[in-house]
Amino acid sequence: MADQLMLDENRFFDADPKIRGIAAKLYHSVESLPIISPHGHTEPRWFSENEPFPDPTALILIPDHYIFRMLYSQGVTLESLGVPTRDGTPVESDHRKIWQCFADHFYLFAGTPTAAWLKHEFSVVFEVDEKLTSRSALAIYDHIAAQLKKPEFRPRAILERFKIEVLSTTDAAESPLPHHKTIRDSGWAGRIIPAFRPDGVTDISRPDWRHNLAVLSVTTGLDISSFAVFIDALELQRRFFKSLGATSTDHGVLTPFTQELSKTAAEKIFQKALAGTADETEARQFTAHMLMEMARMSVDDGLVMQIHPGSLRNHNKFIFDRFGLDKGADIPQQTEFTKNLQPLLNKFGNNTNFSLILFTLDESTYSRELAPLAGFYPCLKLGPPWWFHDSIEGMKRCRQRVIETAGFYNTAGFNDDTRALLSIPARHDLARRVDSNFLAGLVARHIIDFAEAEDLVYELTHGLVKRAYKLDDV
Repeated sequence: MADQLMLDENRFFDADPKIRGIAAKLYHSVESLPIISPHGHTEPRWFSENEPFPDPTALILIPDHYIFRMLYSQGVTLESLGVPTRDGTPVESDHRKIWQCFADHFYLFAGTPTAAWLKHEFSVVFEVDEKLTSRSALAIYDHIAAQLKKPEFRPRAILERFKIEVLSTTDAAESPLPHHKTIRDSGWAGRIIPAFRPDGVTDISRPDWRHNLAVLSVTTGLDISSFAVFIDALELQRRFFKSLGATSTDHGVLTPFTQELSKTAAEKIFQKALAGTADETEARQFTAHMLMEMARMSVDDGLVMQIHPGSLRNHNKFIFDRFGLDKGADIPQQTEFTKNLQPLLNKFGNNTNFSLILFTLDESTYSRELAPLAGFYPCLKLGPPWWFHDSIEGMKRCRQRVIETAGFYNTAGFNDDTRALLSIPARHDLARRVDSNFLAGLVARHIIDFAEAEDLVYELTHGLVKRAYKLDDV
């Protein structure tokens, strides 16, 4: 019995029986609602090809930096986990051995959202009935491997099985979106849409900037030798993304600094970037100006603008040099919003055609800056707790610090922001439980009544996100 994997039906609810009872009622009212996933990083190729996933390690472990950053912190090398190197140096290729290593260290995840998601995934998605331990590792591996061979575990079937009504990928601005075209032309009813991510061509400090710009030139058929043509190319791609269902853009900037440059100044920096001579200050100014340009374009074309600031990417140079991007070494930093966004909000914040969703990795900004901003500007909504704060306690802290000032209706519901397809139902289930519990606490303290809580839990699960991302508009 000690090794049996059991998910308590009241998990994540308050220990107080009164709050727990209210939370359970609220949760059951939204438990089966379709999932709206408006921002994530799953591969569109999965859905265009619809091939079986290869094995548990390739699906669950190797792509997931939540998992291997924890293991690396405890001395487990990325090579031993099969993470590919940039130069092709061999790494562990025995996926059963990698899984065994993961199981040997699974105890490290106690109390983390990763453990909560994985336990749900094992139990609900794969029908595993035993805890993952060193002893059970390979039996569970074989069980999951056998499940993955079944038709109901193919990518498209997974969306249908878990009622994922819409799923947005995140795609480079220069991409020709071949897999999205294939999905559209296949006649399949599943709704997989792209999101326009221009960082690769708007951040001139990136070592791959000129390469990305060349790809954008090929994709659009434009000779991008001036800033004006660069802007034309981005506007053309945004229209193309919209034609394949996109409703949003996404900007992963270091800071939300915005500044409008003159056309002459923007052209000068652009030409220096082409020549490889732009300095750090100019790169910062160019990114700030491009956020203004992106906001202007959003007013024109209606795409919802998302800003994800505050992550110092690739903090560990050794890991970046050896393994590349997205290997768990991105670290949050202090972020300022009020002054940084003032130029953008002064120019576009009162325009009824503009929609902006803000995220933060700096929780100190919730009550000091973000809630007051969202509680005033009609264009602005606050995204859900992101990345390191997409957790039980992180969600609680966000609600506690935001709602009294901004209210519920100036937030954008929930998004899972994940590369791990099979964790999507787990992440949404956890969010629904935490929101139900938060609302139950308000009911128990007579701040809202139960009927209001029923309306709000529906909105937090379904209504707010569909409106914030304009998913009913197409």
